[in-house]
Amino acid sequence: MKIIEVVAAIIKQQDKIFITRRAYGDFADMWEFPGGKIESGESQEVALIREIKEELELDITLSKFLTTIDYDYPNFHLTMHCYICEICGGELNLNAHNDAKWITLDELDNQLWVPADILVANAVKNM
Repeated sequence: MKIIEVVAAIIKQQDKIFITRRAYGDFADMWEFPGGKIESGESQEVALIREIKEELELDITLSKFLTTIDYDYPNFHLTMHCYICEICGGELNLNAHNDAKWITLDELDNQLWVPADILVANAVKNM
């Protein structure tokens, strides 16, 4: 089975978490924590900073590692490394998503999540 390794940002601002809604693919219009694939030779941290800059035009700082999620989709295995982050610059522009919003921890269970991101949301609730 194909293995895809990605990074995801749990962007926090006070008591809110930033989430994005996919604009395309099998999981279009479902919510996720933003991020993307790690390129060859990249560290997880460098990949996450690059992906958030590409997808959202935001600059982030990584506060700490949260968790690694392993999830089996029908056609591939996903390994997702998740980091708590903060925005430190840039101006939001949705280049890969059709919506974004800030939610509270109480609202995590009320989102239609991409399947693997349900596991991330559960980890966020237990931070």
